[in-house]
Amino acid sequence: QVQLAESGGGLVQPGGSLRLSCAASRFTLDSYAIGWFRQPPGKEREGVSCIRNTDGRTYYADSVKGRFTISRDNAKNMVYLQMNSLKPDDTAVYYCAADAGGCDGGYDYWGQGTQVTVSS
Repeated sequence: QVQLAESGGGLVQPGGSLRLSCAASRFTLDSYAIGWFRQPPGKEREGVSCIRNTDGRTYYADSVKGRFTISRDNAKNMVYLQMNSLKPDDTAVYYCAADAGGCDGGYDYWGQGTQVTVSS
């Protein structure tokens, strides 16, 4: 069964950093664009970032530009989201998803999510 699994979430103080990882089972991530999404408490899920597999182009939500960096390591079959200068508003469950079409919204596979809490 195809699976995505996120890891690296946790509790961090404002201004701190976390790196989230997205690992794939039974398929290779280099065939897919990978997106990161988040769902804050009581709010709808929102897109955070995406990286295309064809050319490595990256996209970011305005709220995270300059603070978050998405990257991929095809040799390890992993995608990462480096999150710096974290704010309480970044508190959410973070999900990764795989899109065969390339960051266009038609995500084929989703992970179960990892909790990120930014609080002092």
